[in-house]
Amino acid sequence: MEQLLHYVWKHKMFPLKPLTTTDGQPVEVIDSGLHNHDAGPDFFNAKIKIGSTLWVGNVEIHDKASDWFAHGHDKDERYDNVILHVCGQLDAVATTQKGDRLLQMQLEIPPYVTQHYDALLAADRYPPCHSIIPNLSHLMLTSWLTALQTERLEQKTEAILRRVTACNGSWEAACFVTLARNYGFGINGEAFEQWALSIPLQAIAHHRDNLFQIEAIFLGQAGLLNLETIPVRHRDEALAEGYFSKLQNEYTYLQYKFNLKPIDSHLWRFLRLRPQNFPHIRIAQLARLYAERRAGLSQLLECETVKAAMQLLGSNVTPYWEAHYGFGVTSKPHEKRLSTASLQLLVVNTVVPLLFAYGRHINKESLCERALGFLEELRAEDNRIVRMWRDCGLQVTHAGDAQALIQLKNEYCDKKECLRCRIGYEYLKRNNEQIHL
Repeated sequence: MEQLLHYVWKHKMFPLKPLTTTDGQPVEVIDSGLHNHDAGPDFFNAKIKIGSTLWVGNVEIHDKASDWFAHGHDKDERYDNVILHVCGQLDAVATTQKGDRLLQMQLEIPPYVTQHYDALLAADRYPPCHSIIPNLSHLMLTSWLTALQTERLEQKTEAILRRVTACNGSWEAACFVTLARNYGFGINGEAFEQWALSIPLQAIAHHRDNLFQIEAIFLGQAGLLNLETIPVRHRDEALAEGYFSKLQNEYTYLQYKFNLKPIDSHLWRFLRLRPQNFPHIRIAQLARLYAERRAGLSQLLECETVKAAMQLLGSNVTPYWEAHYGFGVTSKPHEKRLSTASLQLLVVNTVVPLLFAYGRHINKESLCERALGFLEELRAEDNRIVRMWRDCGLQVTHAGDAQALIQLKNEYCDKKECLRCRIGYEYLKRNNEQIHL
């Protein structure tokens, strides 16, 4: 209820009757203030006319007036400049640490707001606001999608910065970790990130010209060169072929040389994976990319177009894996290259965030603009989230829109954050309208 009171105050969705303080003074809210999500009063620098006096200061909102004391505000100097205490229920008289009584006002939530909010929370169809989407203005939707796209890029930027820190400040290493994570294509993303962080790229760079050694290190660090990781029915064939044993012997030597510690092989998921997405295949592709010096930030920064980025990241496997999906698991020989759709996903989830994050890091706006341009150039991915929003009447024209709608579902719809959503605002503000779910 307090969250809803915040919402009503912020958007001035007041009941259709005069607002007054508890002592009968008329209240006119000129500016509701800046919503504060951190410690301190709920709204900063509000402008409120109380009686004949114009006040500028902070506003605190509670479900019950007694919460002022329950939260310790009466002993906190940060609340001394609160000009109005807004409450759903007035069950106490709030005072500052100096003993001054606060002006208080009871705020009723309009029935239509409560009704619409309850309907959003109780809806059994997803997303709950689907009924109003076709009636929203193109300008409103476009501005909201743009904000969501930027918000998603900001989140990815923060994740990249955390990887830079984990890689001791190396953007090149963080680039490799980011690329590796996205090679997991969701299901094995976390395992790929842990795997990439376990590889001392600076140390093994001396072996970069030897693809076999790089593949041995990569597969060994994945924990996939232990015989126990091969299904029993394929072990004899894997040993008879000899390639597994050669990789294993090479890794044993390199593991001792670089003091390597592999990740737990149980992190890898194979259930319901298509064979071309098996970790062995993806790691072999990454080994080739790394050996051919096509997995670094400096190379990505040189890509001026989406086509150039896709060509850079397009890799096939080493000869053994052209005819195998796992050790001892043969397949019809082919190059096993990434599909166009997979390459486009890598551009969206790896190239774009890295360009944007690094552009921010070095204050080079052109890199950020290039990243946003790539999103507008790429076609929207076809996934269940995008299809859901299209079914609601939203136009999805490019990858930037798709990224925005993924952000909308993950960070707003799934978390029931309708009060922070602009579509939710449009839904709630419809006074006395019947909105059918």
